[in-house]
Amino acid sequence: MTDTNPRPKLSIIVAQAQNGAIGRNGDLLWHLGDDLKHFKKITMGHPVVMGRRTWDSLPKRPLPGRRNIVMTENPAFEADGAEAVHSINGLFKALKGCDEEVFVIGGAAIYNMLLPFASRLYVTQIYRDYDGDVFFPTIDMSEFTLVNLGEPMYDEASGIDYAYEEYVRKFSPGRL
Repeated sequence: MTDTNPRPKLSIIVAQAQNGAIGRNGDLLWHLGDDLKHFKKITMGHPVVMGRRTWDSLPKRPLPGRRNIVMTENPAFEADGAEAVHSINGLFKALKGCDEEVFVIGGAAIYNMLLPFASRLYVTQIYRDYDGDVFFPTIDMSEFTLVNLGEPMYDEASGIDYAYEEYVRKFSPGRL
C-alpha cells in the first residue's frame, strides 16, 4: 500500500534584510509590530518547526495555537509545549499524516536544512541592509515563482520600508 501523503507541505516564513541578514546575537534586527501580527495570522493553527536557538529566543514559549516542533541534535532536549525531533527523517515521521501547511520559522541552520523541501516561501523583505551575524540562505529564484507581492509599507516607529512577498516552487521539492 502506498502512502498518499509521504511528506508534509513545508513552507518557510522569514523576515530578511536586503543583504539576507535575519539576526544578530540571538535576536531580531528590527521590531515591526505589523509583521509580527502577519506572522501570527499566517502560522496560527498550523505546526511550526524551529531550531533550539529559535525556541530559546521566543519571548513566550510555546507559540500559542500552534504545534511547536523543535529540531535539535541534543537527544536529551525537552521543553514544555514542544516536541523534539533530531533529524529531517524524524521531522517527517512526526508529521506523518499531517495534511496542513507546516511552517519553518528559523533559524538559519533549519532554513538551510529544510529549504530543499519547501514548496512555498513567505518573505517579509526589509528594504535595508543590516549588520547581522545570521543570514537566510541564498535562494535560486529560478526555482520559484513570485505569486504575491504586497504593497510597499513604511513603519513610522522604526523608519523601515518593507513588503510581503510570496513564492511558490515551480516543481516538486526534494524528496528523501
